[in-house]
Amino acid sequence: MKRLFLLFFLLLSFGVSAQRIQDGSYRTIGYIESNGTIKDGSYRVVGHIESNGTVKDGSYRVIGHIESNGTIKIKDGSYRVIGHIESNGTVKDESYRPIGHYSNVPKEWVAWFFFFQ
Repeated sequence: MKRLFLLFFLLLSFGVSAQRIQDGSYRTIGYIESNGTIKDGSYRVVGHIESNGTVKDGSYRVIGHIESNGTIKIKDGSYRVIGHIESNGTVKDESYRPIGHYSNVPKEWVAWFFFFQ
């Protein structure tokens, strides 16, 4: 299961429009553009994260929501909580069990790869 892999988020540079996402074996698994467009390793659009926290699939159907009020709550398309992202770098499932970690990347990117991919 992809969300069980510890993802290494490597930022290539701050001036590049798309950031490469690699898995624990350093294989490129996707790209995230500064406008919120998410592409797979073959550059196919697979999703979008809007500035208001709405998460959409590649066909622009709403599949979730990212809500921030201290701890980030990740909700599915029906507003059921499916996960949490904490400021200390811990990613937790809906029952607050740790499922991963992150550092130095936007929480929205973490949400996509742990909960919506």
